[in-house]
Amino acid sequence: MAIICSVGKGIPIYEIEQNRIKDLVQNIFSYSEREVSRLLPVFDNAAIEKRQFVVPQDWFLVEHSFEERNDLYHQNAIHYTLNAMDECLKNTFLSEEVTYEDIDLLAFVSSTGISTPSIDTYLINERPFRENVERMPLWGLGCAGGAIGLSRVYNWLKANPTKVAILINCEICSLTFQKGDQKKSNLIGTALFGDGVSALLLIGEESIYRKSLIKPLPLIKSYSSYTEKDSTNVMGWKIINTGFEVIFSKSIPALVHTIWKNHMQKFLQQEGLSIDIIDAFISHPGGKKVLDAMVEALHISTEKLHYSAEILRDHGNMSSATVQYVLFKWLEKDMKLGTKGVITALGPGFSSEILLLEWDE
Repeated sequence: MAIICSVGKGIPIYEIEQNRIKDLVQNIFSYSEREVSRLLPVFDNAAIEKRQFVVPQDWFLVEHSFEERNDLYHQNAIHYTLNAMDECLKNTFLSEEVTYEDIDLLAFVSSTGISTPSIDTYLINERPFRENVERMPLWGLGCAGGAIGLSRVYNWLKANPTKVAILINCEICSLTFQKGDQKKSNLIGTALFGDGVSALLLIGEESIYRKSLIKPLPLIKSYSSYTEKDSTNVMGWKIINTGFEVIFSKSIPALVHTIWKNHMQKFLQQEGLSIDIIDAFISHPGGKKVLDAMVEALHISTEKLHYSAEILRDHGNMSSATVQYVLFKWLEKDMKLGTKGVITALGPGFSSEILLLEWDE
């Protein structure tokens, strides 16, 4: 098992309301009047009120090279991850302090920029991690990376039950925006994606810190991974001279009714559980249509997805970091012992990741 003890957030300083982004898009793209009436309602129907970005709105009005974008990614990934980690270690649900020197594993998940050595090495230079801290950089998991990263850290803690891990999800989606790409997938991405960083503190079941839990917290009990064959064209990046061009299929909500529904049903059956036993749905809100499809596919109460909708409204889709913001909301609640939950996210591949949680001491 692995116990989730804290979530810290790195929230960028530039906040833009959805209506303002919609106005910007009309100035950026040379749409005809007919195209405007056909395409721009996606901003109104996204159920997003505001998003945060690492760059001001004027940045989107001009072209940028891949080098410029990636330099900004590198700088901001380090800056906002440090903020998220500091908050994570400061605001734990533990009575005993956990310091950077106590961390045994540093996992770093991202899909929106490139760095070799990976960003986690720069974090080690900025904070007093031990020199023998283990590193786990994971790239290319997209929106599923929040859940898949947790599964990988869970496996590591299962093999090292006395140890402590910190998981970073760092996504700076704004820097991938392509001013010259007028395809509908780019417009949808512009209507949905924001920037955000999360840091999660996890301990193994035999950790010395387990005795200092100040309230019931979620234990990861098990997980399941699924990747659909021949579905690499559903979502992802096409690498072009100016950076990352988004691939975003309109079939994603429909795949919730098939791939995700079947995966969830088989996983719960394998665990001997029914859908009505699950009280906490910690779902990555890919978009309003995805959340609506989840409700319809398994007849889930919209209240169980309330926090997913709230995070989408206030931050947009921050790729892998989004589900951790949702998890933070559930961590703040006082949950009864034995409460069961699932963390679920969909991503490139086309992939589905599900983790089973149970609140325990």
